[in-house]
This record gives sequence, C-alpha cells and structure tokens, in this order.
Amino acid sequence: LRVSPLTPEVTIHHVKVKPKLGVLNMLKKLDKIRFRGPKRDEFLDLAESPTASDNEGSEDILVKPRPSLRDPEELRDPAGSGSLNMATMQDLRSDSERLNEVKGHLEIALLEKHFLQEELRKLREETNVDTLKQELEKERGRRLDLEQKMSESLTLSLSLSPEKQQKETLCSRLQKWLYDRFGVYIEDFHFQPEENTVEPEEPLSAKRLTENMRRLKRCARPITNFLRNLSALSNWHSVYTSAIAFIVYMNAAWHGWAIPMFLFLAILRLSLNYLIARGWRIQWSIVPEVSEPLEPPKEDLTVSEKFQLVLDVAQKAQNLFGKMADVLEKIKNLFMWVQPEITQKLYIGLWVAFISSCVLPYKLMGLIIGLYAGIKFFIIDFLFKSCPKLRDKYDTPYIVWNNLPTDPQLKERSNATVSRRIQPVVSRSSLATIPSGVSREDDSGRAHNTKKGAFHEIFNLPETERPLPVCENGWRCCLINRDRKMPTDYIRNGVLYVTENYLCFESSSSRSGSSKKNKVIKLVDITDVQKYKVLSVLPGSGMGISIATPSTQKPLVFGAMIHRDEAFEAIFTQYMKIVTTGPET
Repeated sequence: LRVSPLTPEVTIHHVKVKPKLGVLNMLKKLDKIRFRGPKRDEFLDLAESPTASDNEGSEDILVKPRPSLRDPEELRDPAGSGSLNMATMQDLRSDSERLNEVKGHLEIALLEKHFLQEELRKLREETNVDTLKQELEKERGRRLDLEQKMSESLTLSLSLSPEKQQKETLCSRLQKWLYDRFGVYIEDFHFQPEENTVEPEEPLSAKRLTENMRRLKRCARPITNFLRNLSALSNWHSVYTSAIAFIVYMNAAWHGWAIPMFLFLAILRLSLNYLIARGWRIQWSIVPEVSEPLEPPKEDLTVSEKFQLVLDVAQKAQNLFGKMADVLEKIKNLFMWVQPEITQKLYIGLWVAFISSCVLPYKLMGLIIGLYAGIKFFIIDFLFKSCPKLRDKYDTPYIVWNNLPTDPQLKERSNATVSRRIQPVVSRSSLATIPSGVSREDDSGRAHNTKKGAFHEIFNLPETERPLPVCENGWRCCLINRDRKMPTDYIRNGVLYVTENYLCFESSSSRSGSSKKNKVIKLVDITDVQKYKVLSVLPGSGMGISIATPSTQKPLVFGAMIHRDEAFEAIFTQYMKIVTTGPET
C-alpha cells in the first residue's frame, strides 16, 4: 500500500489483522497434542504426506483481515501512518507464521490419524473380528430360534383348557421334584464313550531308574517283614512267643473263633499304625529288624558310575522278573497238565475237598481245616525245616512245587530229547550198515559239525570228541594271544568249543581243518582258569576268560564273550572233572 502525501484526495484506510478466537483455541489444542503420539521423526516426511492433507486441513485456517475504521485524527496524521504500516506488516507476518504452524500441526495430526488407522487395522487382523462377528450372528440366530420356540410353547399352553393346564402344571412340578431329589444320581448312570488316553512314557534315565528301584524296595519292606515274622513263628525262633501263639490259635480254632481272631489282629495292627503315624515309637517284631543305611543319592556322577549304576539296577530287575516269571510259569504248567503225574494229585485233592464239602457240615469242615493249618504251620513245617531229608520224602507241596518245570526247562528237555533221537551213537561195528554217500558226520547231526566241516576234522581230533551240549553252537569271542607281536596273530575272531578233553577255538579266517589259526588246548594242560577283564577302565567284571598253559608265557584271553559266565562255568566244571578223574582214554 503506497501512501503519497501530495495527493490529499486519497483516503487511507489503516488495516490491522487480528486472529480469530477459534484459531487461538486451535493453537492451544494443537500445543497439547503436539507430543501425544510418536516423535515427529518417526512419521513420513511432509513431502510424502497424503495429498489430501491440505484439503482436509483447510477448515478454519484462512483468516481474512477485517478492515476497521479509525478516527479521522489518526488518518490525518501522516507521521503515524508509517508506524501503523509497519505494525500491520508485522501482524501479517506473525499471522502467516501462525498459519504455517497451524498447517504443520494439522499435517502432524493427519499423520497421527494415518498411523492410528494402521494400528487399528493390525489389531482387527490379530483379533479376528470377522470370525467373532460370525459367531455373534450365529448366537443371535439361536436366540431368535429359542425365542420363537418359547413363544410357540406359550401360545400352545394358553390354548389348552384349564384342566389340561392344571395337569401340565402338576406333571411339571412332579418332574421338577423328582429331578431335584434324584437328578444327581440319575446323571451318574449317563453312558459316555470311554476315552482311550495314552499315558506319555518317560525317557530312560539312570537317576529315575534307581529311584524307582528304591521306592519298590521301601514299599516291599513291610511285606517282607511280615513274612519274616511268620517264618520266625513257624521256626520257633522265640520259644515263648511261638508257644503262646500256638495255644491261642488252637483254642480259637477249636471254639470256631479263628476268623474273628484274624479280624481282631488286623484291627490291632491298624490301631498300632495309627499311633505310629501320630508320632508314637512302637516297635514289635519277633525277629529284630536290621536297618540298612540309606545312601544319599549323588548329584554328579561320572559316565562310568552311571553305566555301572544302570548295570546294577538292570541286574536286580532281571533277577526279580526272572523269579516272578518262574512262579507264574509253574502255576500255569500245574493247571495245563504239563506234568500229568503232578496235576493228577491236585485233581484228586480237589475232588476229595468237593465231596467233603457236600457231605460234612460247614462247622466240622472249619474245625478240621483250622486244626490242620495250626498243626501244619507250627509243628510239621518245623520238623521238615529241621530235617531236610524228611522233607524231601514226605512234604508233598514242597515236592510238587520243586518238580514243576518252567518254560525254559521244558524247552531244554525237548531239545535234549530231540538231540538224543537225531544223534544216535554209531558204533564201529555198524559202519557197514551206513549207506554209501552218507558220511559219519552227516549221521552224527548238526552239533558235531561246524560251518566249515566235521568237528573232528577241523581240529584234527578223535571222532569221539564232540562239543558238550551246553556249547553245541559254540560261543562267539576273540582270542587275544599276548605272546604274538603281529596284529593279525594278536587278535583273532572265532568260536570257542568245549569237549570232554579239549578246549577248541575255530578262527573265522581259517580256510581248512588243518589251518594253523585254529587253537586246540588240552584241559589237562591248563594250569589256571579265571574270569578276565580286558579293559580295566570299563565298569563291570568284564567279558573275558583267561587260560594259562605251560606252552604260553602269558595267559590266553578269550574276550568279548556275551555269555561269559555260562562259558566259564562249563569250562571250569569240565576242567575240575578232568583233573579229579583223569583224562579219558
């Protein structure tokens, strides 16, 4: 705006722009939300902001200056017009700066809006709003169906006559009363399909295995103590205690009080256990209990200690399972007529008991059984245990139980019977009866032949030398000859046999019977037989047998034998037999 003092006709209007009240309020609000969201650096640049930000934020931004008329004195004063123009320009600049600031804040607000929309979209995707809406719609549909059914039932009940309505109310009350009284019990008889749940199996752990074995031992201790006390009563370990127990039992059996006496003893035992659980120290036992020291479990075990621990636990488990299997197999074989002469005794005894129970009165039967049990437990068993020869002749239950075979024993008997049938002893006088083309080895059977030919030809032995029945197929092992220096002669893999007079080792690399790699040792020449552990670092007792002879400086070692104990027993037994009786000619 130009102002010329030489032109008095021009009227000068002094304009002063004041910001509106709404703009000031907006600035205050924007100052409050300026740092509400993330930092400004996290947003996009202004150049990358949406193009609609200028249009969307155009509301209440444009502020038009409103002219205001001043007094004529101010207009006439040419000296004050310059100062007014300068003030007006400063106001305009400050307003433009404010407008730019407002624009920047609005752009920040738009960016915040865009950021919140993105966050809202992500939250909707994560919470599956659509599926929730669908489920809500389904529930609404079900509610509408229920409301419709309820309305139909109400209309039907209103359409009924008063008598029918009264009957319906009585029936509903009766049903409600019955359900309140017996509904809980009726629901217990609701049939449901049985769920087959598979229990997860725990992985093998040496610590867990040892803990389970200790738990089993602790739980079995009361039973073993009870059986030990019964055995002590029967053996008259304490004469006074056994005599008192015998007199009390026989008196109770004579008067028919045996069963009440046992029930009273059970109640007494539970009462004592209750007092012990309350902290009382009550110890009553015929045989003094020997408390075993509890070894605290070690936390850090070496590999060899863990391996030895697993071997010990596995050995105990093997022996325990073997005893249990023997008992069950004997009971099965008793009832399956595997030994007819033994099962026949049980059969006759059951018939006698059945006929006696049908003829004799129960009171007399109870008296006979009670008296016999007392005499058998306190007197007959004591005599049999004190005199083993008498027991072997007249103790029928003991004889029957010992003569009952287990399944492995039956298998060994059947194999021995088959081997006797297949392997007849052929004398020299009957050689002419053997047809041509059939050798003596074929006639003697599989046990006398190895994989590479006849047994006596492989080892250059007499024909009478045959492997013992316990080692018909031999024991796989490796021969360690510590007198040799060459690796090929130091260790040889093969099979070990035991005959009546010789110990024979057949090498796997031998090609003929005259091979030098086979080893034959006379049992008479053996000076020492011992179990041997090849590597002392490994736990356990080892898997080898050492044989010392005069012809070797160091004992021969037959190692890596799986059935080492079985082979050692066979070799040592035959060796002692030869040493005591002398070699057969």
